[in-house]
Amino acid sequence: MEWSRQEPKKKAIVVYDSMWHSTQKMAETIVSGLVVEGIEARPMHLRSFHRSDIVTEILDAGAVIVGSPTLNNGLYPTVSDFLTYLKGLKPRKKLAAAFGSYGWSGEAVKLINQELEAMKMDLIDGGLKIQFVPDDQGLAAAFQLGQRIGQALKK
Repeated sequence: MEWSRQEPKKKAIVVYDSMWHSTQKMAETIVSGLVVEGIEARPMHLRSFHRSDIVTEILDAGAVIVGSPTLNNGLYPTVSDFLTYLKGLKPRKKLAAAFGSYGWSGEAVKLINQELEAMKMDLIDGGLKIQFVPDDQGLAAAFQLGQRIGQALKK
């Protein structure tokens, strides 16, 4: 019954995959920003958790943050698969954001945003994309994104 109401808690799930650990570093730093704001936050690597287990965590979460590296001008295949699966379950009442790393073109964040908008999630901002390995400035931006999402969840 509780799941069917989809009442969001002060909880955020950071779903991501990573090729060379750059997107992973961003995910972990976003989680740190959320935790500083008092939000229960969990990073969930798509190759470490089954997508059904991730969706179970998302059901009562107030925010879903999705990260992907850009691969061949698109989403990493595991992220694309996950978003397709999530879309079919019609999640409601979620804040959302996108993030990702890239080498040359950086389309992943824009593509994630399109999918989150199609699911009628409330995007916090345009997302965060960082070229190559995140430096101190990039990690600070990831931390601040986590804080902004945490602050929005508390409202």
